[in-house]
Amino acid sequence: RFSEDVRPGVVQLATGAWYDPENPAEAKSLDKHGNPNVLTIDKGTSQLGQGPIAHSALVEIDKFEDNLPEVTAHKPPTFIDGAN
Repeated sequence: RFSEDVRPGVVQLATGAWYDPENPAEAKSLDKHGNPNVLTIDKGTSQLGQGPIAHSALVEIDKFEDNLPEVTAHKPPTFIDGAN
C-alpha cells in the first residue's frame, strides 16, 4: 500500500499529464509523464456526445525499480535539418 488516503485495491491517477513516450517508435513504450490515456480505450460515449467513457479501468500495478527516465514532455521537439 502506497498511501493511507486510497483504499486497498484502488489506484488513483491524476489527469493532465502530457503523453511522453520513452521510445516514440514503439507502440507500447513506457509513458514517462503518467498520461492516463495509455491505460484506457479511445472510444466516445456516443456518436452525439463523444465524451470520454473511461472514468474507471481495471489495471495491474508493478513496482518500478529501475532508474527513472527523464521527463521530456515540456522540451521542444527535435527538428531534422532539411525537412519540409
